[in-house]
Amino acid sequence: MSLPKNNRHVVIWLYVGLIMIMIQVIIGGITRLTGSGLSITEWKPIIGAFPPMNEQAWQEAFDKYKEIAQFKHLNSHFSLSDFKFIFFWEWLHRDWARLMGLVFIFPFIYFLISKKIQRNMVNPMIILFLLGGLQGAIGWIMVQSGLNDENLYVSHIRLAIHFISALILLCYVFWFALKLSITENQVLHVPVIKNINIWLLVLLTFQLIYGAFMAGLRAAFAAITWPDINGMLWPSGMFTQGSFMEDITHNLITVQFIHRGLAYIICIPVIIWFFKTKNLAQSTLLYKVRYLPVLLLFLQILLGVLTVLNTTGEIPLIYAILHQFVGMLFLLSFVYTLFLSRGILRE
Repeated sequence: MSLPKNNRHVVIWLYVGLIMIMIQVIIGGITRLTGSGLSITEWKPIIGAFPPMNEQAWQEAFDKYKEIAQFKHLNSHFSLSDFKFIFFWEWLHRDWARLMGLVFIFPFIYFLISKKIQRNMVNPMIILFLLGGLQGAIGWIMVQSGLNDENLYVSHIRLAIHFISALILLCYVFWFALKLSITENQVLHVPVIKNINIWLLVLLTFQLIYGAFMAGLRAAFAAITWPDINGMLWPSGMFTQGSFMEDITHNLITVQFIHRGLAYIICIPVIIWFFKTKNLAQSTLLYKVRYLPVLLLFLQILLGVLTVLNTTGEIPLIYAILHQFVGMLFLLSFVYTLFLSRGILRE
């Protein structure tokens, strides 16, 4: 795909940012799955960019970690070496966020001064920066939920908010980049396909929220069989924690049942969407990419199954991270196809 010359550098910058956000989400997933998110108990935006520089500083950081419930009830066997391992992932997660801020702000200033950013781009850029700042604030609020004498992990609800806000930022950057890199004559007016696409994105949002619940609650351990769930299609114990809302947000087996069920439900509109696109002109961009969401769907389901079946003492990191990565690609594929099907009817 050739880029418009007047926007080339801005578009490349946005796509670099897009890749960096995806890497940040992956690092966040590793941080969660390795139980590293509470290793840094303070928020220091500037001096926190550097890890402890000597053994005394490392010991002080470790002593602060020893004060929270996660260490007392889960990791009391940790040595300083163990602590350094989990500290690394949380530090990398935070520093990658700092790096993203620099990668966004300095080119933005340069493009603004050199007038490579048009006037109609300024407000979307400001929204982009606000979303980035909001994401950082939500991340710290999430971490604070686990820095106490009661919780072993951060709140899975706050984790889901943090995750979804990152995906909103990801989709916003992608949409903005598409507006600058795809010409209007490549965008079709196909309202039926567009409407199915919108509903798919709604379903995907719920599915991704439950994916975050799965990670936050470590709900994979509730059932490690497939296609059945602990030998049942309708597992027992799903509505035993009190209110309906409590069960669908906190009950491990219910959360896994909903996450699996949504995956099967999403297959239906994806297949309908695919067959609706078969009558498009073969020369159109939307027709050329119509196979991509379908392939990503089945790859995502396969990775989900492999994650469940390989969960024993620990959740398999490689499968879980690939599952998360393909989930992002699946989401972006439907953001892309929505963009390509949103055109207005031309007389």
